[in-house]
Amino acid sequence: MTTQPETTARLLVTCPDRPGIVAAVTTFLYHHGVNVTELDQHSSDASGGKFFLRLEFQTPNLDVGRDALLRAFGDVVGKPFQMDWRINFAADRPRMAILVSRHDHALMELLWRYARGELRVEIPLVVSNHADLRGAVEGFGVPFRHIAFSAETQQAAEAEMLAALENQCDFVVLARYMRILSGDFVRHYTSRIINIHHSFLPAFPGGDPYQQAYTHGVKLIGATAHYVTAELDQGPIIEQDTARVSHRHSVDDLKRLGRDMERQVLARAVRWHVEDRIIVDGNKTVVFS
Repeated sequence: MTTQPETTARLLVTCPDRPGIVAAVTTFLYHHGVNVTELDQHSSDASGGKFFLRLEFQTPNLDVGRDALLRAFGDVVGKPFQMDWRINFAADRPRMAILVSRHDHALMELLWRYARGELRVEIPLVVSNHADLRGAVEGFGVPFRHIAFSAETQQAAEAEMLAALENQCDFVVLARYMRILSGDFVRHYTSRIINIHHSFLPAFPGGDPYQQAYTHGVKLIGATAHYVTAELDQGPIIEQDTARVSHRHSVDDLKRLGRDMERQVLARAVRWHVEDRIIVDGNKTVVFS
């Protein structure tokens, strides 16, 4: 089905499961003149579980303004069903800041998709702890800022990054940013920092996973995109992929295969975030991909 992003809105719901939720939501939207074009739902248990819903609807015939719609939904549906809910409008492109170090493959994949219009975001800033990628980033018309980051300067560097990002971005992507952010930084963007980890988590967390994989003689390598939490590489997983390898593969072979997976896995995770396809449930995610 072809829909226009400028007229699409998306509803995400988490609430205790009970009969009548879908009927209440769709009836409410029907009475306000919208057309439901996509609906996905999931219940964690057939009896007494938690209910998750993602719904897309079209707004050309919406009979009230945005603010009135939000207030009415909260009063008529949200409160009676004890919902944690939000409605986003696809015409409002989210602002995505990118943090990167020297590895450029994940960054360039995102910038390429952005330039082609495949990734419906604004990119107000790319921040790096090295200046190497300035030319590549600015070639896409995206602002670049070099902020040096070391163990000794971490507090000052994070303060400078937060100041640069304040009121400028809705979420942050770590496109192989090879520094560990503090819990204080992460708390500014809870469930809004996406990282690509060059390993099939939870295996081989931390640095140099391909050497670890090679040393252990693994037969599968992978990549994991996840939301960042204060605990290193332990945040809710969004997407993963694997590739089969053998004793014939060198460490360089593993890294080459890994880079391809990292690009694709991160791009999918970012697109799903932008399209409101992810609901965070504790340390897990429900992904309506």
